[in-house]
Amino acid sequence: MGPNYSISTACATSNYCFYAAANHIRRGEADMMIAGGTEAAIIPIGLGGFVACRALSQRNDDPKTASRPWDKDRDGFVMGEGAGVLVMESLEHAMKRGAPIIAEYLGGAVNCDAYHMTDPRADGLGVSSCIERSLEDAGVSPEEAGHGLIIETPREELETKVNYINAHATSTIAGDLAEINAIKKVFKNTSGIKINATKSMIGHCLGAAGGLEAIASVKAITTGWLHPSINQFNPEPSVEFDTVANMKQQHEVNVAISNSFGFGGHNSVVVFSAFKP
Repeated sequence: MGPNYSISTACATSNYCFYAAANHIRRGEADMMIAGGTEAAIIPIGLGGFVACRALSQRNDDPKTASRPWDKDRDGFVMGEGAGVLVMESLEHAMKRGAPIIAEYLGGAVNCDAYHMTDPRADGLGVSSCIERSLEDAGVSPEEAGHGLIIETPREELETKVNYINAHATSTIAGDLAEINAIKKVFKNTSGIKINATKSMIGHCLGAAGGLEAIASVKAITTGWLHPSINQFNPEPSVEFDTVANMKQQHEVNVAISNSFGFGGHNSVVVFSAFKP
């Protein structure tokens, strides 16, 4: 009986939905929200539009290696399809019904580059400010120990620090490095941060991408394993991150952020951590 509507902000849609749903719960307008994204755009007009703006990979001779974020030889993204949905609820409501609490949503943010219809800002300013606002909303400092907040329910301070980023990383020539530039602007010390690219394995699922990547982030938190960024053959030297290249890695995730950006300059970032009563 609470809010029920759809959001369409291109490839940033799912994170916009998580952000909106969490804020409805925070404001007391709902106890529980079902939020996420779904996409089935592999049709002639869907592919044709992205071909026309030269966003897709043309590596048709070797499609399994076509999606290669952060690789020098990347030439565009590979379109995927799918759906990713989270059940989000207040701590009080989850505990009352005895729900298994998988992870904690700490906060998020959305904004717009106001720059170009399809191209990201090369300096990543819109993205970096979105990451900063998401951390502020989450009560997490990019450099020093901060604290996270349960939706609706205050708790004791918990020392937290971002050490995992599920990157937007579509495999486009401009977008991958713009995102890296933005991350470097926010996190001055990147030595303890691992990043990976879910799209290297499943392609870019457009409006569903953030939903699937939020699930990948939560699974990293709950399992202690990061999935690999595959097709890392000739890494960009300017990336300067551990991208979990080609092989999965064990990693105890403290705080995770998941980035999603879309045409029109849409930026969205959500922040997760393990639930600690």
